[in-house]
Amino acid sequence: MDYGVLSQLDVTTLLLCFVVALVAGIVKGAVGFAMPLILVSGISSLTDPKLAIAAMLIPTVVSNIFQTFRQGVNPALAAAREYWRYLVVVCIFIFLSAQLVPFISSQVFYLILGIPVVFLSLVQLAGIQLSVAPENRKKAEWVLGVISGLLGGFAGTWGPTTVMYLLAINTPKAKQMIVQGVVYGAGSVTLISAHLQSGVMNKETAPFSLLLLPIAMLGMWYGFRIQDRLDQKLFRRLTLVVLVIAGLNLLRKGLTG
Repeated sequence: MDYGVLSQLDVTTLLLCFVVALVAGIVKGAVGFAMPLILVSGISSLTDPKLAIAAMLIPTVVSNIFQTFRQGVNPALAAAREYWRYLVVVCIFIFLSAQLVPFISSQVFYLILGIPVVFLSLVQLAGIQLSVAPENRKKAEWVLGVISGLLGGFAGTWGPTTVMYLLAINTPKAKQMIVQGVVYGAGSVTLISAHLQSGVMNKETAPFSLLLLPIAMLGMWYGFRIQDRLDQKLFRRLTLVVLVIAGLNLLRKGLTG
């Protein structure tokens, strides 16, 4: 049986990747996003960054589809109809930008990953919240959709910008979780399709991503369990601090080689 890149990873690296996947799942279950951020930041510190992108694809797709339909099919369809502009732009730019990943050097890739992780995490830690007037909503959907799609294609990180947009238009909490699920679900399916086309996801990297799936889903299940027992504001801040540290480490690797 061909185990692809798994045969090239030592036991210690593999176990550390399992820990990253478990943590990513717990955070996803508890706060609703950040699985790709944590997987890519953590695994790219242990292996090649392009392998980290491939590794996060299957766990991200499955967890996001689960989140999309957790509240039922009808709410998901209603959210897709209301936010169709944002959804379409995000998916288009995820697909287009993902095609450039194989041509980017590892050093540049670390910077591309690190800068948005640190910036978006610090923005949220600082409590900065955008505000979009109703008459500017269509323009905001196009602009933020492009930014989210570019970040999604390069690094799988369109969650934070999506959250920032939904907060900026004062989306009610219950509805926000449904919309997030739809955007993440459609985006992750687009992303894995794009990387099948780009070659990042292939028969060599797929076994690694599949191996991380049950661990990430176990973490997500546990995240759901602790969601009601843990102070969400504190947990979110701790998660963002971890992401800032991970992002700074990526920047260090990008700057020092």
